[in-house]
Amino acid sequence: MLDSTLYKVIINSMSAHVAILDEHGIIIETNRAWQDFGRENGMQEPFDSIGINYLKTCSGTSSHRDGEDSSVAEGIQKVLQGKIPEFLSHYPCHSPDQKRWFAIRVVPFRDDKNHHIIVTHENITPIIEIQKELEAKEAELRSEQERLEETNIALRVLLRQRDEDKTRIEETIYVNVDRLVLPYIEQMLQGNLSDKQRTLAEVVDANLRDIISPFLQNISALNMLLTPQEIEVANMVRSGRTSKEIAEVLGISTSGVDFHRKRLRQKLGLTNSSKNLRSYLLTLEKDRS
Repeated sequence: MLDSTLYKVIINSMSAHVAILDEHGIIIETNRAWQDFGRENGMQEPFDSIGINYLKTCSGTSSHRDGEDSSVAEGIQKVLQGKIPEFLSHYPCHSPDQKRWFAIRVVPFRDDKNHHIIVTHENITPIIEIQKELEAKEAELRSEQERLEETNIALRVLLRQRDEDKTRIEETIYVNVDRLVLPYIEQMLQGNLSDKQRTLAEVVDANLRDIISPFLQNISALNMLLTPQEIEVANMVRSGRTSKEIAEVLGISTSGVDFHRKRLRQKLGLTNSSKNLRSYLLTLEKDRS
């Protein structure tokens, strides 16, 4: 066994608050840290707490700590009864001007003669404060992540809306030019114009067609811009039918089919291009799929 003086020096040198309890849970000895804490925090004398039943103290204050002290009392009982080798827990112990947390540890007193236990309370406030700071940062990061996700969703919606608006504007421009401008230019070209007037009208016609040709993105857009018979002709051209076969199916003349082909090339912006009409229509179909 350790010399009693050396034993006293050891426990009084510890920063943890130490109490020795007998088999009934009564405090039989405490160290200087325990006594100083009691003195500094308004504990009634004696500050060494010797003779106080620690188990009853824990059980009697359970209502003030939502059962925390009651669980400590149960843990101490189990260590006293040899059901568990040690008991660990932590609890808040706030003062009017300071928030504090302590860890409690209960272990058997290694003495064959006496059935005692050692209870230590260690101030873990710095650890708990760091933990709470980390939890607050994690919550802040989660909130920021959620905000960014909401912003990304809003941006995707805006971009989709912008693309839809852009498509509608392009289609509107195409329809207005194709139906409200180009027919009148064609009528002008069929009239009696001077060479200069005809040249200017042809330039205007070609430039307008160049302006609106990029707006045609796929065959679905064309379906809105083409007349019903032009759609039928376009579908059969895409299927590889000849002008004669198309004329027989639709009950029109071959020259009528050729007229529709010409109109299709104009609406597709292929008037001044060597591209094959069928190949171009097949390309539009691939883009749609």
